[in-house]
Amino acid sequence: MNYQWYPGHMTKAVRMMQENIKLIDIIIELTDARIPASGRNPDIDELGKNKFRLIILNKADLADPQVTREWKEYYQKTGAFVMEMNSKTGNEAAKVKDLVTKACAEKIERDKKRGIVGRPIRAMVAGIPNVGKSTFINKLAGKASAKTGNKPGVTKGKQWIALGKNMQLLDTPGILWPKFEDETVGLHLALIGSMNDENLDTTELACELIKILKESYPNAISEKYNISEDQIAELSNEQYATPSSAVLSAIAINRKCFKQGAQPDMDRAAALLLDDFRNGRLGKISIERPEKE
Repeated sequence: MNYQWYPGHMTKAVRMMQENIKLIDIIIELTDARIPASGRNPDIDELGKNKFRLIILNKADLADPQVTREWKEYYQKTGAFVMEMNSKTGNEAAKVKDLVTKACAEKIERDKKRGIVGRPIRAMVAGIPNVGKSTFINKLAGKASAKTGNKPGVTKGKQWIALGKNMQLLDTPGILWPKFEDETVGLHLALIGSMNDENLDTTELACELIKILKESYPNAISEKYNISEDQIAELSNEQYATPSSAVLSAIAINRKCFKQGAQPDMDRAAALLLDDFRNGRLGKISIERPEKE
């Protein structure tokens, strides 16, 4: 399956970020804690190569806590400031501001030597679509300053948000990159909802998720949907060509998703599985681990 999705507004967003980078002291990059490697846009790395960096492992409440700790240590070793966060319900706003100030200590000291006191730190908030940038900004600001939504592409233009007198945030649209060299990266981005599902074969996507979960979290699906090995074996001996499609059929049957003629509705089962995964109802799951990346 082709996992490319690069609508026109992303090209404009990259151009806007390039034009504003000279105004910026630090880039706060949000990546999804479930896919910390695939969730980092290499264009942002290139854009901010001379800027201070803070990496936020967002949606950490949906990820495997142990794996998230491993990722935090991994990125800290690269010299970046790193923290994990649940921007929806977490109360880490003060910690984020402290880390930004710590990351920019060299810049603040340089300003003091030049006689510049009280100049606000300017931070660009960047990341892939649907990673939670606007929710993150609203949490820091303590009010609804940025538009939010549960699908990619809500933020289309830039927004400056003041956090008191000492910090200013530039909210930017979520951007992907024109071509994924590794198809696995596109798969992982599609799984967490960073692409528009309307452009994807969600049944095939759900089968890929089943394969991943079988390897790393083998009981997640069977426990959630009350599926037994005997049921899978029976379905596998019928018309289902792959073990993953047999599991998807079992989900449809056990959740009473049927088409006309009492046939399991694979499309509805796929949508159910993807939604349950994306919202943490299958448990705390990480798709990527540092040692594999």
